[in-house]
Amino acid sequence: MTKQRVLSGVQPTGNLHLGNYLGAIRNWVEGQSQYDNYFCVVDLHAITVPHNVETLASDTYTIAALYLACGIDLEYSTIFVQSHVCAHSELAWLLNCVTPLNWLQDMIQFKEKAVKQGENVNTGLLDYPVLMAADILLYQADKVPVGEDQKQHLELTRDIANRFNHQFGKGEKVLKSPEPLIRSDGARVMSLTDGTKKMSKSDPSELSRISLLDSPDEITKKIKRCKTDPIKGLEFGNPERPECNNLLTLYMILSGKTKEEVAAECADMGWGQFKPLLTETIIYALNPIQEKYRAVMDEKGYLESVLRQGREKAEAIANVTLSQVKDALGYTKPL
Repeated sequence: MTKQRVLSGVQPTGNLHLGNYLGAIRNWVEGQSQYDNYFCVVDLHAITVPHNVETLASDTYTIAALYLACGIDLEYSTIFVQSHVCAHSELAWLLNCVTPLNWLQDMIQFKEKAVKQGENVNTGLLDYPVLMAADILLYQADKVPVGEDQKQHLELTRDIANRFNHQFGKGEKVLKSPEPLIRSDGARVMSLTDGTKKMSKSDPSELSRISLLDSPDEITKKIKRCKTDPIKGLEFGNPERPECNNLLTLYMILSGKTKEEVAAECADMGWGQFKPLLTETIIYALNPIQEKYRAVMDEKGYLESVLRQGREKAEAIANVTLSQVKDALGYTKPL
């Protein structure tokens, strides 16, 4: 029986943090043997906001190496760089021409980011979801691992696929409509400085997140300074204590304990007792990832071969889909 296909990716804008790992990559690793996986570094998405030209290439390699370090297995998964497969850009343009403008203007993330950019909002930021749709639809993905904040974009992808099939499919499903893969625990890891906001690479404060490559000293500093409350005794689920819920959830997931075990263990703890425990747990959990990352980066030729082979496998699938889409739109075959 043919495995269902999974497609996902992360932008190469800075180091991955615990939110990326627990909300996405850890889930990819745990379920990868069940699927035919394609994981890309989405560097085309990285330039929808101001980016560092000097570090884009090195950041791309860093993300790819972290995929491997976190446990992505090449027996089950393909790793590649988005911009290395030209079909992503071409399909995005074709889908632009069948996507109503008001669908994009209604995207919550566009509205939020547009406010931050003011007069410097670029077309790419508005069009980001169409490129994301192209990323997914190119590989005829059955499932897409997404966080709660990306569900709207996946719904748009489904809408675009259905609209294209209806208008140009002549009764055939040219593009497959994907389903979301969402994990409940850790699907939305919150900031260390504000428990009501998602942990994000775009947050200007480094203290808001634990990066996967942070040193023990950096982790210790960030946990010591993270936002808490003056209440003794720690508990899950109290809406008045968002930071408490977030930190307990981090401890629960990284320690491998159940929610009930953590609730009982920490019920009478103060922050002075809990913070060192959380710090030690994070350092211990990240150590094997950091060791594997250093080993991968020390073999640059190996990483380059992984990405080269990944591009070849991705292109083989993407180009078939692109050809089918162009046929449906009435384009001529290349001579």
